[in-house]
Parts: sequence; C-alpha cells; structure tokens
Amino acid sequence: MEAKLERIREIVEKELSSSHHDWEHVARVYNLCLHLAEHESNIDLEILKAAALLHDIARVKEFRDRTGTVEHATLGAEMANPILKMLDYPQEKIAQIEHCITVHRYRRNRKPQTTEAQILFDADKLDSLGAVGVARAFMMADHFGQKIYSDVSIEEYVRDNIIGEKAEVGLKNVSKHAPNLEFELKFKNIPERLYTRKARQIGKERLQFMENFFKRLKMEIDGEA
Repeated sequence: MEAKLERIREIVEKELSSSHHDWEHVARVYNLCLHLAEHESNIDLEILKAAALLHDIARVKEFRDRTGTVEHATLGAEMANPILKMLDYPQEKIAQIEHCITVHRYRRNRKPQTTEAQILFDADKLDSLGAVGVARAFMMADHFGQKIYSDVSIEEYVRDNIIGEKAEVGLKNVSKHAPNLEFELKFKNIPERLYTRKARQIGKERLQFMENFFKRLKMEIDGEA
C-alpha cells in the first residue's frame, strides 16, 4: 500500500500549484484523517488514505477555469479513477474513494454515505479553522487584494455583496471580502456541520481560537490594545 500511496503523492504534487490549496493543505488533511480515524471503528485505511491524497487533485483546474463549469470535487473523482486503476486498486474500493472525493465539499444534495467519506469531509473543513485557518484566510485575502479587516455590518455586507444567502454561494466582488467576514459567514458554521464526534470537538476548540483572534484584531485596529 505504501508504494501505491507514494505514487499517488507524486501525481498529486504535480497537479497542485495554488498557494492556498497546495500540497501542504493535502498533507494536513491526510494527517487529520488519520487522527480522526483513530476515534472511529472499522475504518478502511486504504480507502481513506488514497481519498485524502486525491481529494483536491482538480483544485488548480477549477482555480484556472474561467467558464464556471469546473467543480473540483466532481472532476477530482474523475481524475482519480484512471490513477487508481493504474495502481490496481479493486473496483469496489475505487468507487468508495471516488465517493469520498465527490462529497468532500459543502453540498446539500451530496452527503457522505460512509465513515471514510465523513472523516475526509471533516478533516478538510477542520483545515479552515484554528491557527492554520487564520493563516489561510489571510493568504486568500492577499491573493484577492482584500483588506485585513472590514468593519462593515454583516447585514449590509450580505445585502450588497453576497450572491444568494451565504458566502459559499458566491461574491459579487471578491476584493470587498475580508478574513473576518469569512469567519462570520462561514467558519462559525463549520463545527455544527461536522460528522464525527472527535472532529466536532476539535472544531469547537479551533473556532474559539479564531474568535479570540478576530476580537483581538479588531481591538488593535481600533487602538484599544
């Protein structure tokens, strides 16, 4: 299995180049998956490990797409199929790995149906929280020319810049977004949407860290600390 995983690593690394969804993100998700798996029973690690390594293989293709038609979870599952076949994974495991990849994003009509898929979903979301989540949020802000903090009210911002009801649906102008707005509109909701008990525990702890950080950031910007 280790030889197969090493080959998958090599293939995925070649596909990834964006700063906020690079190989380091995949490695963190992979390690989180293994940690969460320790708290669950009857986990197929062959499925989980391969899915974790492959889950964002199509991220760069989505990032570079200008048509709005590329969705990296769906395309990622398609890209994973020939790789897994080449490495002689059994067809039933290929199907389960593809399922894990397909459902690792927020989608109401695509829910993880296996514990392996739930673990990958949870690990991927946890990497948006905590100290790493703060770092990634500011990397994104720099990439899109955003301010480090926006003092606009949430109600006003949602009315003026959100397409639909949530930030994950779309932004009219991404440069008007900011890390603290991402925290209020998306990050706060993550722990309650996680599937495994251990992930929810970690999520709450990481969320508390972020809440304290953004409170401190606002105080410093206002000259209060």
